[in-house]
Amino acid sequence: MYETLTFTGGVHKSEELKELIEDLGGFILQENVFQMDLVLNMAIPLEDVKKIEEKSKELLGKVSVAPMAGSEIVIVSPTLARHHLPHAACDISEYLREYGAKDNMIGLARGDGKGTSGITEEEKKLIEEHDLAIFALGSFKQCIVDKSFLFDDIDIPVIVTGAPDIPLEELPGADAYVGGLGRIPRRLRRGPDIRALDKLVETAEEILNNKKREMVHDAPLVPPIVVKNAIEHQVPAINDVISPLPVTGQLDGVRVKLDYDKYHEEIENVIVDGKKLSELAEIKKSFMYDYILVKIYSESSLIQ
Repeated sequence: MYETLTFTGGVHKSEELKELIEDLGGFILQENVFQMDLVLNMAIPLEDVKKIEEKSKELLGKVSVAPMAGSEIVIVSPTLARHHLPHAACDISEYLREYGAKDNMIGLARGDGKGTSGITEEEKKLIEEHDLAIFALGSFKQCIVDKSFLFDDIDIPVIVTGAPDIPLEELPGADAYVGGLGRIPRRLRRGPDIRALDKLVETAEEILNNKKREMVHDAPLVPPIVVKNAIEHQVPAINDVISPLPVTGQLDGVRVKLDYDKYHEEIENVIVDGKKLSELAEIKKSFMYDYILVKIYSESSLIQ
């Protein structure tokens, strides 16, 4: 088992930390450099977390557990049109990234309007390719409640956000509701806004941690981070991808940002623990830009 951590500190001597991660059999998930500051997301064997903490202290940095690192979250808005987009959606995305999340934003084709909103099967399938969905809705209780059909049969955990306080039982299909995040014509920079964003982060981390604990009882045949590392080392085309995180980790697989029709056979033939990846995972075309979606089989699949 691996623990996902975030190191925040200076660039100076950071190579020592990267070498230690490699020596411990860990992996670097994402690296961001802001002038002289470094934010490093990593996956480390549970028994070696103490060594990373000691090294971080030596480098005058700090390390924290990052439950959202190694997962992919989707933020769903009724539409990305200027008039209807809850401004909070952009700030939610930015805030989650500060805690190690890899997130995508989706605007529904006809989600705006209480009486006209809708969601297609293709949009549902795209949303369900992620580990967690956050539906960023608006400022009126009745509008949010009436739109619960947008997520009531989504087959992944769902968090709904909006301005008013709404009892969770009034939102069928939602696993959690976070208030204080409705449509606001300004950036979320005030005290109540930050507290609401912190509550959203806390809720997302709790749901992802619960999902991880459930997966321990029927774990993937190989850790997704191992698959990610194998693809990055065995598929040269990955080096030419300019999108952030060309191999994006998920709790039960990875998203490879290469065209399915052109590269799926190469991905299928990647060797992981002496086996072809096609023997360990379902490899299919993603609904996102025809990318390659790799979903690792669970241990129970061996019995089936």
